[in-house]
Amino acid sequence: MAAPDSDTTDNKIYALINYEDPYVQPLILAALEKRLPKPSYELISSISQLPSPSFRLLQWVQYESIDFDHLMENSSTSLSNAYIIRKALIRKHYLSTTIANWITKYLDSVLKKHVKPSVEFEIDYAEFLDDALVEAWELKESWARNEDQEDVQKKEWWILKPGMSERGQGIRLFSSEEELTKIFEEWDPESDDEDGEEEEDARSDAGSNIIGSKGEGKGEKEEGNGIITSQLRHFIAQPYIHPPLLLSPPNVPSSELRKFHIRTYVLATCALQVYVYRPMLALFAARPYVPPWDDVLQEDRDEAMKAHLTNTCLQESGDREGSVGLFWSLPDDIPSQPDLGSVKLESEPDWKDKVFEQIKEATGATFEAAARGMSIHFQPLPNSFEIFGLDFMVGHEEDGGLNTYLLEVNAFPDFRQTGSELSGVIEGLFEGVVNRGVVPFFGVKAEGGERDDGMVKVLDIDLGRR
Repeated sequence: MAAPDSDTTDNKIYALINYEDPYVQPLILAALEKRLPKPSYELISSISQLPSPSFRLLQWVQYESIDFDHLMENSSTSLSNAYIIRKALIRKHYLSTTIANWITKYLDSVLKKHVKPSVEFEIDYAEFLDDALVEAWELKESWARNEDQEDVQKKEWWILKPGMSERGQGIRLFSSEEELTKIFEEWDPESDDEDGEEEEDARSDAGSNIIGSKGEGKGEKEEGNGIITSQLRHFIAQPYIHPPLLLSPPNVPSSELRKFHIRTYVLATCALQVYVYRPMLALFAARPYVPPWDDVLQEDRDEAMKAHLTNTCLQESGDREGSVGLFWSLPDDIPSQPDLGSVKLESEPDWKDKVFEQIKEATGATFEAAARGMSIHFQPLPNSFEIFGLDFMVGHEEDGGLNTYLLEVNAFPDFRQTGSELSGVIEGLFEGVVNRGVVPFFGVKAEGGERDDGMVKVLDIDLGRR
């Protein structure tokens, strides 16, 4: 870590803390108070309050509010809570390319086992789908196999994700070209513009419209699974993870098995150390699981997707009750899984420990792939740190054993999904961030001395950036 300039006359840390989130802000302030000696820092509301630009500064604000000019000009005394460039991780189509390139170069990489291969394509209008899929051989071969497959339970399913969407928006399931075409036709808004120019302008407007899952017209905003038109260009399609491990959410009858994903908080500091925060969350779908070929998917897509989407941001307030729990509080014994026409998951002793080991391996490899293989699109700085939210899902291997898959990487994750009852998880996370990302940079002694902060180092490489 960088050390403060020797000519700095004031050793105080000036902390600009404005996360613009009433759930997060007090937790950050509490973490600073617990881990930084009280005389060592002073809260400010603007960089203009710095006595001098060379004085020590901590910026912990929203990405758009970070003064990156100040950060770069004062690299030994200024610290921020985000890297400038990290698209290789946080954009789905970039992440897909990052991992595909890394696996091609390193055939024995653990990412080959823990990430489903993706098919990337770009499309603006449903009528151009054929052109967009010219080189999508994996999809076409899958569709051909499905046409010859009489048993619906043995068909291959795919999950479609807009490359730049957030919070699970725009995700769909399909198993044929006809189903994929129908999805894009539903997203295409009807236009009565004679020359089409206004429609094109609207599509290029970064935030003008939200297209709902049933094709609502321009300017209308759907509360459900809609996405803005600026996100309707880059897409990835991945083999659907089936069957997923099914468990019962907290405070829900044990017979009601649902799909879930694991939210893992990851801290990246400097250039480059990466830590996995051991306390993790389990986020459950709003409805009991039904296989993708179930008729309800065709009859009522929105209702059916509630059994497949585990992102609680999309759930109505009533559905969120009991949808979030602690990963380490999940049952030690896996309940009997339903027969879903595929390899049946088998219970394993210490399955949570095995899943955590896989998460650590996949996380370290993903950040190394981005840092070394896609350095143009991921540039860790020696005077920055950042919290990422990584989502994982537990599925199966061919022999019925458990395997953990990386779904996506999120910047500035929505901590409010944790809820008020589990806010202690986030408070502990921020204490760990201060301990690993702030204290060493400024060279102060942590308040309370050394103690377990739940941060497990999974990557430590020197990218030569000082």
